[in-house]
Amino acid sequence: MKQVRSTSGLARETTGVLTQATNEVNEEESSSTQKPEGIEPTTLPLSDLEHSIIGWESQDDPKMPLNFSSARKWVIVWSLAAITFMSPFSSSVLAPAISYINQDFHNTNPTVGPFPVSIYLLGYATGPLFLAPLSEIFGRAGVLTLSNIFFCLWHIGCALSPNLAFLVAFRFSAGIGGSGCMTLGGAIIGDLFPIESRGVALSVWALGPLIGPTVGPLIGAFIAGSIGWRWSFWIVLIPSGIITIILAIFLPETNHKVLMQRKVKRLSKEWKRTDLKTCYEADESRKVSQLKILTIGMLRPLKMLIFAPMIFIQSLYVSFIYGSVYLMYNSIPPTFESQYRWGTGISGLVFISIGVGYMVGLWAFSMLSDRTVVRLTKANAGAFKPEFRLTIMIWYSFLCPLAFFWYGWSAQVRTHWIVPIIGLFPLGFGVIGVFMPTQAYIIDAYPSYAASGIAAFTVLRSVIAAFLPLCGPALFDNLGIGWGSSVLGFIGVAMIPVPMIIFKFGAKLRERYPLKL
Repeated sequence: MKQVRSTSGLARETTGVLTQATNEVNEEESSSTQKPEGIEPTTLPLSDLEHSIIGWESQDDPKMPLNFSSARKWVIVWSLAAITFMSPFSSSVLAPAISYINQDFHNTNPTVGPFPVSIYLLGYATGPLFLAPLSEIFGRAGVLTLSNIFFCLWHIGCALSPNLAFLVAFRFSAGIGGSGCMTLGGAIIGDLFPIESRGVALSVWALGPLIGPTVGPLIGAFIAGSIGWRWSFWIVLIPSGIITIILAIFLPETNHKVLMQRKVKRLSKEWKRTDLKTCYEADESRKVSQLKILTIGMLRPLKMLIFAPMIFIQSLYVSFIYGSVYLMYNSIPPTFESQYRWGTGISGLVFISIGVGYMVGLWAFSMLSDRTVVRLTKANAGAFKPEFRLTIMIWYSFLCPLAFFWYGWSAQVRTHWIVPIIGLFPLGFGVIGVFMPTQAYIIDAYPSYAASGIAAFTVLRSVIAAFLPLCGPALFDNLGIGWGSSVLGFIGVAMIPVPMIIFKFGAKLRERYPLKL
C-alpha cells in the first residue's frame, strides 16, 4: 500500500522547475494517506525525463529520507542525541574547575579565569558559519563526521595543555568541532521527519544540548575535586570517540538536494547526457561556478541572521536566556560555597534542579508542539504556517524572570537551601519553552536551508553566552546575589511581550521580507 509523504515544504521552497512536483497521485494512493487531519500532504517532486529533470522514483522511493523506516530514523535521532549531549556537556564541565585551573596556571585575573569556558562558546559561534553551508553543498553526513573527529582530537590537546593560553586556544578549536552536531542535528531531523512528527524527534535530540550543560557542572565538580580537572577532557573524549565511529559508519546522507545531485551525476555518467538537472535546481544555477556556489553558501547564515527579521528577533531573545543560564552555571557553585558553606562537589548537585526543569519542559514541548500545529493548521483551513510553532513560547516566557527573582533573593537571605534550588526549576523549564519552538520554527520556515538557519540562530546565541558569563563576577560582587539576579529578572520581564509580538506579526514580517539566498 502506498503512502504519500510530506516534504515539509521542501518542494515549495525550491527554485527549480518542479514539473512533476504536483503530479497527480491516483485515487487509491490518496485514499491510503494517513496524515493527521489538518495537515495537507505535499507530493515529492518526481522525475520528468522529457524535460531532463531527475527526481524521486515514486512517492514511496526508499532512498528518500522521509521514507526511511521508523526504526532507522529513531536510531539516527538517538545517535545524534548522544553526540549532541557530549558537546555541550564539554562546554560546562569545566565551570566548577575554574579555581583549580587558576591555581595550577597561577592566574590571578578574575576576568580571565572563566575564559576556558567562554571561549568554547565562541567556537560554537564560529563553526556553524562554514559547517552549515558546507552541509548544504556537500552533504550532512560527511561534514558532521569530520567535525566530530575535529572535536575529539582537540580534547586531547586540552587535557595536555601546558598553560592557560594553550588551554584557551584548544578549547576554542574543540568548540568549533563540537558545533557540528549542534548545527546539523536539527537539519538532519528536518530531512527525516515531516512537520506533524518533527516536534517529538526534536525533543529527543534536544535532550543532549539542554541536559548536557546541566550535567556537565555536576560531574565536573566531582572530577575537579578528586582526580583533577584535566580528567574532564578524557572523560569527554572516550564516549565521544565511540559515538563518532558509530555515526561515521551508520549515518546515511539525508540532504534531499545533495542526494538528488549525486543521482544526477551518476545518471549523467551512465547515460552520457549533459542536459540532466535535479528537480531542486533552477536553470540559471547550472551556469554558476562551484566557487560562487561555495561563496554564496558561506554567506548564507549571516544573511539569514541579518535580513530575516524573525530569525534575528528570536535569536536575540533566546540569546539572552541562553547566556543567562551560562552565567548561572558559573555563579551557582560560588554562591552555595559562600552562602551555605557547601564544598565544590556538593554544590554541583544544585544543577539537578535545572536539569529536571529541562526534562519536564521537553516532555511538555513534545506533547504540545505537534498537536498544537495540527490543531491550528486545521483551524486555518489546512494552511500550515511555521508561526504555529511559536504559540507555546507565550506561556513559557514568564518562567525565566520568575526563576531569577526566586533564586536570587532566597539565596541572598539564606533561606533553607532547598528554596533557591527549587527556584532554579522554572529556569530550566522556561529555557525549553523559548529554545525549542524557535529551533522548530526555523526548520519549518526554511527547510531547504535549515542548517544555515540554525547556524544563524546559534551564532548570536553562542556569542552572548560566551561573554555574558564574564560579567557574572562583577555583577554579583557589586550587587549581591539578590539584586544581581534581579537585573536578569527585570530584563526578562521586559522581554515577555516578545513572543506575543512574534506570533502576531511574524508571518507578515516573513512574507514582507522574503529571503533571497
